[in-house]
Amino acid sequence: MQKKNHILLAVATFSTLFSSAVTSAESPRDKLAETQTKVAKSEGFDAEKADDSQEVDIKKVSQALGNFIGRNLKAPGITFDTESIIVGIREGSEGKPSPLSDEAYEQAMTTLQQKAVHVLADTNLQAADKFMKENKDAKGVVEIVPLKLQYQILTEGNGPVVPANGTPLINYTGKYSDGSVFGCSEGAGGPIAVPIDQTIPGFSKGIAGMKEGEKRRLFIHPEFGYGTSGQLPPNSLLIFDIEVVKATAPAKDLADQDMMMMEEDDIVITKEVAPVATDKKAADNKAADTKVSPTATKPAAK
Repeated sequence: MQKKNHILLAVATFSTLFSSAVTSAESPRDKLAETQTKVAKSEGFDAEKADDSQEVDIKKVSQALGNFIGRNLKAPGITFDTESIIVGIREGSEGKPSPLSDEAYEQAMTTLQQKAVHVLADTNLQAADKFMKENKDAKGVVEIVPLKLQYQILTEGNGPVVPANGTPLINYTGKYSDGSVFGCSEGAGGPIAVPIDQTIPGFSKGIAGMKEGEKRRLFIHPEFGYGTSGQLPPNSLLIFDIEVVKATAPAKDLADQDMMMMEEDDIVITKEVAPVATDKKAADNKAADTKVSPTATKPAAK
C-alpha cells in the first residue's frame, strides 16, 4: 500500500505540472498542492503516522524521481526539451522566476495539446485505414460498408433477429486495435439494453440482423465510430465483441437500465456520450477539452 501511495503521488505530481492548469483558474502551484493532498487523503496517508525510523537515500530517491519524469516525457505530438526541463527544475528549486507567467504557460500548454490531438488524430486515421484494408481479406470477415465497417461471426445464433430499430439485450466488450479494453457490459453490471438507433453508426449497422445467441466481432472505422469527438482517442479504430442475449430486451431490463442511467451515464456506445464528428472545428473543441498526459500513450478510457 505504501508503494502504491508513493507511485500515485508521483504520478499526480508530474501530471498536474503539465495538464491541470488548462481548465482551472488556480495557478499550477496551487493546483499541484491540492492534487497531492487529495491523492494522499484518498489513499489513507497520514503524515502524523508516517514511519520516520527508516533511513532513506535522498540522492537515489531524487534520481529515481528524475528517471520517472524522463521516462514519461513522451507524448504524441509533443517533444519536450530535456535540458530545458532540467534547467527549469534547478532554477525553480533555487527560487528563481519562471521564464513564463502562469497565464503564458497555460496558453502555451493548451496550444501544444491542441497540436498533439491533431497529430494523434491523423496518426490514428492512417492506422485505421491500413487496418481495415488488411482486415477485409482475413478469414471469415464480411464487409458491410467497404473499408468502413466489417464483421466476423464468432458463434452462430438461431433465435429471433434483432430488428433495425430495435433495443436488444446484449453483452459487449469494446477494444482498440491493440486489444486493450475501453468498455464492457460486465463493467455496467451485466447485459445491457441498447436502443441501436441511438448508437454510433458502426454499432447500429453492425448489430442489426444478428440473431439471439449470436456472437459477432465488429470492426469499426472512425468515420462510423466516434471520429474526433467523445471520450476515446481521436479517430480510433474500434473493435466490439457482441453477444445478443435477447433480440428484444424485456421491459424489466429497460426499466432497470433507465434507473441505472439516472445515476451514472457510462454507456460508451451511445451517441450522446460520443457523437460522431470529423470536421476540424470539432477536432479543435476536442483538443481544448483534452489534457495530453506525458505518461499516456493513449487517453484514459472511459
